[in-house]
Amino acid sequence: MNKSLEELAVITYGKDYKLNPSGESVPIYGTGGLMGYTSLKLNSGPAVLTGRKGSINKPFYLEGNFWHVDTIFCIKAKPEVNTKWLFYNLKNTDLNKLNEATGVPSVNTQSLYKLMFKYFNPSKQRKIAQILTTCDTVIEKTEASIAKYQAIKQGLLHDLFTRGINIETGKLRPKYEDAPDLYEESKLGWIPREWDVNRLEELCSEKPKYGINAAAVEFNNNLPLYLRITDIDENGNFSKIGRKSVDNPFSDQYYLKKGDIVFARTGATVGKTYLYKENDGALIYAGFLIKVSPNNNILNSNFLKFLTETDYYLNWVVLMSQRSGQPGINGAEYGSLMVPTPSIKEQEIISQRLLVSLNKIQTEQSALSKYQLLKTGLMQDLLSGKVEVKI
Repeated sequence: MNKSLEELAVITYGKDYKLNPSGESVPIYGTGGLMGYTSLKLNSGPAVLTGRKGSINKPFYLEGNFWHVDTIFCIKAKPEVNTKWLFYNLKNTDLNKLNEATGVPSVNTQSLYKLMFKYFNPSKQRKIAQILTTCDTVIEKTEASIAKYQAIKQGLLHDLFTRGINIETGKLRPKYEDAPDLYEESKLGWIPREWDVNRLEELCSEKPKYGINAAAVEFNNNLPLYLRITDIDENGNFSKIGRKSVDNPFSDQYYLKKGDIVFARTGATVGKTYLYKENDGALIYAGFLIKVSPNNNILNSNFLKFLTETDYYLNWVVLMSQRSGQPGINGAEYGSLMVPTPSIKEQEIISQRLLVSLNKIQTEQSALSKYQLLKTGLMQDLLSGKVEVKI
């Protein structure tokens, strides 16, 4: 049996909060989430808030007292209806389909009330809500672990690229403030005495090379893959989503080799980097990318890749790319990047420390993707009745 949202809940409008007295006890919510605090409550949970204008496809569950503004609806379950179960039904619904505006997305109460859901008795509603809440708890813990490991990695990046590792002890050098005699001034500021500073092009086996503008074709296992700026994901990996191939017999110089790193040279993602991994297959890199081939006797590719995640590099990208209207950094400019250069042995140790941290993050991210897929499947199966819950 199906029931409409009108049979399951009551929808109320929010109100403006600007004249509310200040306070810290009652949160104020809009379509984007928490907006501030007041001392007055407009409503109490358990409840589901969902956008009336703007972000109309992001319902969220609340408990306790709250105030909600006039761009977001409050949905309160009727007696014998579990609010969490109702929330997951709304999460499992594409609310964007209810959009009735040509400009800013918006939805009205009549459209929401017409939504139909598979109805279960209260005990089954609670059980379904418990199962899905458990999934959310696991997902939240995994997200917290990722955030923790990312913070640790950022701290390591700073320490390892300013203090490095004492090869004899395997430990970080003392800070400059604690042992200034271990450091010397350079073009990059204070660096360990054992380090040099070199232009990137001086540490490579050849000058930075531009990619080729090729006609992309549909992915084919028998053809080389075409690496474009859009194929590099936020983690600097080659994304297999939407990948393309090329079918022309291009010169070997356009194929990436072990140790090669490509830099995005233009657009909003200027400065983004990708370190070629042989298991990504044969890759030809596109014209908006610049290839750098470190000389592995003096520059470790992983060391260079991690350098491009430091504040030093990211600030350099901002300075270099904002000198004209269109953001861009050319090959000669990338070649001029000043690189702190420890011994190759120290570079390897630094890279290994950071790879351990990166692997932890990637392991957790992989687990997170699996948990999210599991939850999506469970929502569809449990809420539709395809899989029956046992009480």
